Amino acid sequence: MENIQSAGPLAGLRVLELGQLIAGPFATKTLGDLGAEVIKIEPPGTGDPLRQWRMLHEGTSVWWEVQSRNKQSVAIDLRHPEGQHLVKALAARVDILVENFRPGTLEGWGMSYEALAAENPGLILLRISGFGQTGPYRDQPGFGVVGEAMGGLRHLTGQPGAVPVRVGVSIGDTLAALHGTIGILAALHERTRNGGKGQVVDVALYEAVFNCMESLLPEYSAFGAVREAAGSALPGITPSNAYPCLDGWVLVAGNGDSIFRRLMEAIGRADLAQDPELVHNDGRSKRAAEIDNAIGTWTQTLSIAQVLQALQRANVPGGRIYTVADIAADPHYRARDMILESETARGLRLEVPGIVPKLSRTPGSIRTRAPLLGENTDSLLAELGYDARAIQALRDAGVVA
Repeated sequence: MENIQSAGPLAGLRVLELGQLIAGPFATKTLGDLGAEVIKIEPPGTGDPLRQWRMLHEGTSVWWEVQSRNKQSVAIDLRHPEGQHLVKALAARVDILVENFRPGTLEGWGMSYEALAAENPGLILLRISGFGQTGPYRDQPGFGVVGEAMGGLRHLTGQPGAVPVRVGVSIGDTLAALHGTIGILAALHERTRNGGKGQVVDVALYEAVFNCMESLLPEYSAFGAVREAAGSALPGITPSNAYPCLDGWVLVAGNGDSIFRRLMEAIGRADLAQDPELVHNDGRSKRAAEIDNAIGTWTQTLSIAQVLQALQRANVPGGRIYTVADIAADPHYRARDMILESETARGLRLEVPGIVPKLSRTPGSIRTRAPLLGENTDSLLAELGYDARAIQALRDAGVVA
């Protein structure tokens, strides 16, 4: 594991995670990478379902090793009244609590924000759910895929007239997690200005997606325009598309005015570079098909490497479409510490994504591997004042593991 001395900019903050799978745990992963102490509550026996998702090594997902680094695992049955009591006691000792259950779940366990804040007035509670804590849809189940669809993203993905496709990762959950992390940091800053008082951060999956939909709504409001799927193009921003080469596809983003002129010169189309109708993006967008055809006619006679060399000489943004094998082999990723090495509890050495964002003076780090289920139960309960006999009694009763 990489040895970085900095404890990170969030060192000293304690986070209690009650979530599972992706959205809540990705938010706490981000906080943990930046130095916060993260205590993850998992159900005894099964743990977070993510432990069993996708490809496994000796029964545990390698995805788990990334999502749960820099975390401690405490196995407590939240359905048990004594388990609820234990989690309330832990919540009184932390700065931040993160949950991504359906609205009302915490309240059903006697852990409303009002009840928790009565014991810990400075507590910041991040609540991630499908549709938020209020509104007519609040009680409906909502996963990231639903948020992506309702937020407008799914309608724009894929080829025109074809079945809308999903982005290849759980982007809705991740966007919600990142918005939640922003909310936590804002609430922490406000807490220092308001006498140490905490608050609730309410993030809905569909809203996190919708917040990233750029001009979708104002264009509909002003013009009645309903944006449709456009394949690899970006309608209204020209040229920005994928173009065929002899050995694959290349992405070209020549939509800046001066960039467009350089691009047209590079592909031997000085006539388009000098066309007064194409000086600005609005004019180019009206002739997008013509411009795309000109670029594609040029790229299809060349290899990807030849196209990229020509684009670099002309100072035009372009790139190949990376597979994970390309990422793993790329020297820039490694120069930026975006590929780090970690080791699982069972001794498997893994390459894992690095820390984002990067801070110059207090960078984040991977300080601890992902925990085994309940690995830190005893130490956290001891902190609450339970001795070995009391912990064993809780274990015998099935409250903890």
